[in-house]
Amino acid sequence: MNAVGVLTVHHEDEIRRAARAVVNATPGFEPLGEAASAEEALELAMALRPGLALVGVGMPGIDGFETSRRLVDALPDTTVVLLYAAAAPSESVLAGCRAAAVLHAEALAPVSLQSLWAEHVSS
Repeated sequence: MNAVGVLTVHHEDEIRRAARAVVNATPGFEPLGEAASAEEALELAMALRPGLALVGVGMPGIDGFETSRRLVDALPDTTVVLLYAAAAPSESVLAGCRAAAVLHAEALAPVSLQSLWAEHVSS
């Protein structure tokens, strides 16, 4: 089985580094690239074709919700998981962004990444 390629999208270097460490520590997953903005993420996603995109909600400019929507429109086979740091987004906001899941950034760990992926591919 090929590893699931992961694109991490967040405006904070620290969050991208933490996500990279989790991806590296998760069997069956590999980091493909990192982006600090929606524009950079969309460009990288088209070139790299990730299986999974971890997208921060609170990015300045084009936020994570719109980034998720655009990623899913451009690459429907890419699973998008939104990462939030404060309050969880509402169900109505989540429905509009078409992300497969939402996860508190501090809960990102190998077991959560594997669980989210298993849930997505089994549905």
